Amino acid sequence: MRQIPVDTSAATVMVAQPPQPKVKDRRTGERAMDAETGSALSTVDVMFAANGEVEILSVTVPESGISGELAMGTPVALTGLIARPWENEFNGQKRHGIAFRAVAVTSLAAGASQSKAA
Repeated sequence: MRQIPVDTSAATVMVAQPPQPKVKDRRTGERAMDAETGSALSTVDVMFAANGEVEILSVTVPESGISGELAMGTPVALTGLIARPWENEFNGQKRHGIAFRAVAVTSLAAGASQSKAA
């Protein structure tokens, strides 16, 4: 499957919605797990501002990749962000979109407060 690296160096990224467990099956409530590592997955909605445009992205990240306090409005860094186009058909309806995945979401506010405390 095609994966497109996303350059976040010129973007401002802030938490729009704190991490939520990613659910594989809504009927059973089964958690989504990373196929390679077996780690539980979460989603974090972020405000991604770049080139004069702002978008809300839902980013999937392993729980082990979430660090710092990720409350609404917290500035964050997205490590290893990729975009992956997807397409499926359900009940005769074709759907498509772009899924975002990151290795880690790190609070930049936590790093700043640790530096001040040192």
